[in-house]
Amino acid sequence: MTKLQKRIVAIIVCLLLVFVLWHFGTKESSTAFEGTADGFGGEVKVAVTVDGNTITGINVTAEKETPEVGGKAIEKLKEKVLANQSADIDVISGATFSSTAFITALNAALKEGNVTLAGTGGKAAEDVEKTVDVVVVGGGGAGMTAAITAAEEGKNVLLIEKNDILGGNTTRASSGMNACETHYEKEQGVEDSVKSFVEDTMKGGKELNDPALVQFLAENSSAAIDWLDKEGAELKGPLTTMGGLSAKRTHRPVDEEGNITAVGNYLASQLSKKMDELKIETMTGTEVKSIIMENDKASGVIATSDGNNKITVHASAVIVATGGFGGNMDMVVKYRPDLKGYISTNVPTASGDAIAFLGEVGAEFIDMDQIQLHPTVIPTDGALVGEALRGDGAILVNKEGLRFTDERGTRDAVSAAEVAQTDGNVWLIVNQEMYDVSAIIQKLDKKGYMVKGETLDDLAKAMSFDDAATKNFKDTMAKWVTYVEKKEDPDFNRKIDTEITDLSKGTYYAVNVGPGIHHCMGGVKIDTSTHVLTKEGKPIAGLYACGEVTGGVHGANRLGGNAVADIVVFGRQAGKVAVEEMGK
Repeated sequence: MTKLQKRIVAIIVCLLLVFVLWHFGTKESSTAFEGTADGFGGEVKVAVTVDGNTITGINVTAEKETPEVGGKAIEKLKEKVLANQSADIDVISGATFSSTAFITALNAALKEGNVTLAGTGGKAAEDVEKTVDVVVVGGGGAGMTAAITAAEEGKNVLLIEKNDILGGNTTRASSGMNACETHYEKEQGVEDSVKSFVEDTMKGGKELNDPALVQFLAENSSAAIDWLDKEGAELKGPLTTMGGLSAKRTHRPVDEEGNITAVGNYLASQLSKKMDELKIETMTGTEVKSIIMENDKASGVIATSDGNNKITVHASAVIVATGGFGGNMDMVVKYRPDLKGYISTNVPTASGDAIAFLGEVGAEFIDMDQIQLHPTVIPTDGALVGEALRGDGAILVNKEGLRFTDERGTRDAVSAAEVAQTDGNVWLIVNQEMYDVSAIIQKLDKKGYMVKGETLDDLAKAMSFDDAATKNFKDTMAKWVTYVEKKEDPDFNRKIDTEITDLSKGTYYAVNVGPGIHHCMGGVKIDTSTHVLTKEGKPIAGLYACGEVTGGVHGANRLGGNAVADIVVFGRQAGKVAVEEMGK
C-alpha cells in the first residue's frame, strides 16, 4: 500500500470515528419518549425528543383524525408546547377529542422520560399593522364562505378567528343543509319548491322571521348547493327530512366508506382546504375588539392575539361572522333567565363578542331573547345527537318506556315535551340497520355514549328500566313497527316516510338525551345584501354580517338544516356584495 493510500485510509478512519462519537453523543443527550391516547377517529401517538428538560422535537402520528380540524388543532398545540416549553395548555374548541388525545399522549411521553419542562413563556408580543381589501371576522362556516367568495373575485382577504383553529360552531352541526329545487332532489325524485321552503321556515319561526331574508334564503339555496359542489364539498348523501319540513330537502355528506356523516366537520374541513388552496391569510387565536370607523364607514378592525399585542387591520370592507352567543351562559341568562342551568351544545368561543363592538358603531339588534333548545343533546357534556336520525326512523321513549311526542316535530315542541318527562331526559332508539350506514351513530357508540342490547329485553336492562317500563317499551316498539308498516301514527300523527327504518330487528342501541341550548335566532339586523343596519334602518357603509351573528332569518324557532343553509347562502352574499361595493 502506498503512502497516499495509507493517508486516505487514515482520513476515512478518522471521519468514521468522528461520526460514531457524534452519533452516540447525540443519542445520549437527545432522547425520545412516546405516549398514546384515543382521539376523535383513532389512536394518537406522540413521540417527544428531549435534551435534558427541553423538548427539541415533537412527532405526532394521528392518521384517523380529520386533517383540517383535529390535525390543525394538534399542529397549533405542538407550536405552543415548543414555544413555551410547557405542557400546561388548554384543549382547542371544535377539536376537543383530538386536543385531549394529544395532551394526554404528550404528558404520558414526558412522564415516561421523567421530564420536567422549564416553561419559557414564549416570545415577546409585538404590535402588528396591515392593510387588506376585505377583513372577515370569524372563521366558522359563514366566515370561510365569505372569505372564499371574496378571494375568488381576486381580492386580498384576511380572516381573523378567536379560536386556535377554523370551524367555529359549524363543527357542531350534525345533520345537514336544507335546500330546495336542487339537482340532488331531482336525482332522488324529491318534489320541492321555494314556496314550500319559505312556508315551512315562516311557520317554524312562528312568523317572527323577516320574510325578505327567508325568501332570499330559499331562492338561493339551490345555487349554494351548486357552489359547494364546485368547492369540493358535495352533499351527495341520501336526502332526509327534519322537524317542520314538508319535503326531504336536508342534504347530507357521506364519508369515504359511503356512510352518512356529520355535515359540520365535513364542511369545516372542506372549506378550510379551499382556504389553503387560495392561500387566504388567517390569524387564529386572535380576538377583534373594535371596528375602525372613518367618515361613517367601516374601514378595518382592532384586535389582540394570545400575546396581547395590538393588531390593526385596515380594509375596504369588514364582514362580521362571529356566530351566536350560545357558549356564553351569562349572556344567555341575561336574555332568557328561564334557561339558567341548561347545558350548551356551542363551542366556548361562541361568546357574543360582536354584540359589543357592533353596538359601538350603532348597529341594531333584533330577537335577542329567541334562543333555541335542541331536543337531542347528551346531558353530561353537550354533545349533539343529529336530528336527521329521527328523520331516518329513530324514536324517543321516556323512562317509563313510552313514546310521548311526534319525534319529527319542531325543536321547540320536542324539547318542551321532553322537559315534561321524568327527570327531563329521554332515550333515543336506533337499531343495527341504522348503525351500519351512519358514521354519526358509530362515533357516538365509540365515544361511549350509547348502550346496546341484542334484544329489546337486553336494551331495556341497559337503560335501567324496571319491569313495568320494560313491558311498556316492548309494547311501544311492537306498535311502532305496525305504524311504519301502515304509514300511520295514530298516537302522535308523526309523518312516516316510505324509506324510514321500522326498528323491527336488532341489535338495538340507545342514547340518553335531553334539551340543550343550541342556536341564537337573534342578532344584528341585516338586509338581503347583508348590510349591517342602524336603528334607523340604514346600512352602515363597508360593514356586512352573515351567519348566526345575525337575526331575522329564523324567527322564534330555527328549523333543523336551515343554519347550514344560512351560513352558505348569506356567507356567499356577504363576500359578493362586499367586493361589488368596494370603493363606492
